[in-house]
Amino acid sequence: MPTPTWNRLPAAKRDAVLAAAEAEFGERGFSGASLNTICRKAEISKGSLFQYFTDKADMYAHLAELASIRIRSAMETEVARLPVRTDFFGALDELIGAWVGYFYDHPRDRALTAATNLEHDAPARAAVRATVNRHYLEVLTPLVDLAHDSGQLRPDTDRDALIALLLLLLPHLALAPHVQGLDPVLGLEEGERKTAIDQGRRMLRLVVAPLRQEQSPSTD
Repeated sequence: MPTPTWNRLPAAKRDAVLAAAEAEFGERGFSGASLNTICRKAEISKGSLFQYFTDKADMYAHLAELASIRIRSAMETEVARLPVRTDFFGALDELIGAWVGYFYDHPRDRALTAATNLEHDAPARAAVRATVNRHYLEVLTPLVDLAHDSGQLRPDTDRDALIALLLLLLPHLALAPHVQGLDPVLGLEEGERKTAIDQGRRMLRLVVAPLRQEQSPSTD
């Protein structure tokens, strides 16, 4: 995470460094990103950069954290307006539309999400995934728990396995319409928003529909 020196920088200088770093990491990933390019675009020396961050991986993790916060904030805004407590499955359907749509509308966060999920350097991937996964879990776990505790999920639902499946599925749905080679089956890489949302809902229903608690027939 950033050093105290970073926090003392003027906001305009921090913004310039972040913009340069987000562009470079988003385009090239951790392994291919050049600190020299970041410094040149931000108009700082490499020595100054290392006063702000411990190393390249530290900067990468910070960018992943900022992107995660932006994405999480948008999704929590959606969750707050949806009837999760009374209609978990309908709310999840709506939420997946907002999730897929977010990455059409926010190319910066889409690029950083791709860099985070597709990074082939194992230590860098582990570091940023630990950061990103925390945000996923802090949103998904309460949703699944609420659905279970309100009787919408079957009592024997394996909540941990469900959360793990969602953790696998959501990044795929975010990226497959924009990254060639991730989807050879459902036409996601054609890039059309409606297709991506419809197919995202299709995949999600396959995961969650068997877990729906059937309502007891009325005795009236």
